[in-house]
Amino acid sequence: MDLATLTQKANEAVSEGGDFKKKVKFDFGDDGKLFIDGANGTADNSDGDADATVKVDWDDFKKLAAGEMDPTMAFMQGKLKVLGDMSVAMQLQGLMKKFS
Repeated sequence: MDLATLTQKANEAVSEGGDFKKKVKFDFGDDGKLFIDGANGTADNSDGDADATVKVDWDDFKKLAAGEMDPTMAFMQGKLKVLGDMSVAMQLQGLMKKFS
């Protein structure tokens, strides 16, 4: 999966509606960003203000999205960092299942 594919899947997941109404940004470093605006049902690669920012390596993100890496362990090992509202990041698990 590449960033364009992920962005498309994320856009489809949030445009369908659902419980996720916050703004979250995934920062993949040099590999780019994914900005999800749950309130407006959009996802793109902008660098907007978010309720929470999740910093994670692109390869580790792919493992998380595929269920090959536990998010709690990734956080505790420092592979995943959350800036901002931690409760927003906790709500992402259901949404991420739609990304794989």
